[in-house]
Amino acid sequence: MTENNIKPDWIAVDAGAEGMSAWAMQGGHAVGQMESTSGLGDGTGLAAALDDLTAGWHLTEGTVVVICGPVEGTVDALRPVPCPPLPDALSPVPYRGWAIHAVPGLSRQTPADITQGAETRIAGFLALNPGWDGVICLTGPTSIWAEVSAGEVVSFQSFISGEMIGLLAAGSAQADAATPDSMDMAAFGAAVSDSLSRPERIAAHLSSARAGEMRGTAPPGTGRARVSGLLIGAELAAARPYWLGQNLALIGASADTRLYAAALEAQGAAATVAEAQRMALAGLTTAHRLIRS
Repeated sequence: MTENNIKPDWIAVDAGAEGMSAWAMQGGHAVGQMESTSGLGDGTGLAAALDDLTAGWHLTEGTVVVICGPVEGTVDALRPVPCPPLPDALSPVPYRGWAIHAVPGLSRQTPADITQGAETRIAGFLALNPGWDGVICLTGPTSIWAEVSAGEVVSFQSFISGEMIGLLAAGSAQADAATPDSMDMAAFGAAVSDSLSRPERIAAHLSSARAGEMRGTAPPGTGRARVSGLLIGAELAAARPYWLGQNLALIGASADTRLYAAALEAQGAAATVAEAQRMALAGLTTAHRLIRS
C-alpha cells in the first residue's frame, strides 16, 4: 500500500520537542508511517504539524488522533504518581478538524517533575510485557527513571544529561570526531567510573576534558566519549536508589541505550533494552482503546 492510498481509521502521534512520528492505523495495526524533524518545541503548531505529516493520506473530517508529548494544554491534566501510566479513559478535544485525544503526562510534587510522552512508552512496554515490575530508564535529551510496580508508576526522576551532552559536545573541538554509535567506549567507561566514584568533581572533570582537547593531548575521538561518560556517570550516581539491585529496562534510541547499558553493565546491572518508537506505538495503541464512545 503506497502512502497516497492509505485510509487510516485513526492516527497515532508521538510528538516531541525535536521531532514527530505519525502512524496511519487500521484497528491495532500500523499501515503507514511518516516522520518529521520539526517538533512542537520549535513553534510549529499542532494542526500545521499534523497536516504536514498526513498530507499523503486519505482522511475524513474529525479523524481521531491519539497523541503523546508536550501538547499545548496538557500540563493542566497531569496525573500525580503513584498511578497507572495511562488514565481510565480519554476524551476528545476538537481541534481544527481533528478529534485530538492527548495522553496526559505524570507529575511528581517533590522534587517537582513531569513526564510528557514517557508515560506512553512505559504503558507500551507494560502492554508488551504483562506483569513486569522494576525500574525503567527512558533515555534521550531528558532521561527519566521510573519505578513500576503492579501496573503503576510509583515514582520517577528526570535528568537533562542528554541535553547537556549535546550542548557540550557541540562546542567541543572534537565535535565531529565521534558519534554516539562510534565513540571510544574505553574512554566512555573510564569517565563513567570517574563520575560514579567522585560525582562532586564532575565540573572539574569536564573542565579537564576541555583543556585536554584545547592542548591537543586528548586522543582523537575521545572528547564526546568522555563528556558522555562523565554526565551519564553522574546521573547513575544520583539515580542509584532507582537502579541498584533492581529489575531494569532501558527504552530509547539505540545510540543512547547502548551507552546506558554499558554503564550499568560495568556496575553489574543488566537491563532489558526496548526501542522507543515501538514502545510509543504500543502505548498509543493501548490508549486508543480507552477512548470514550
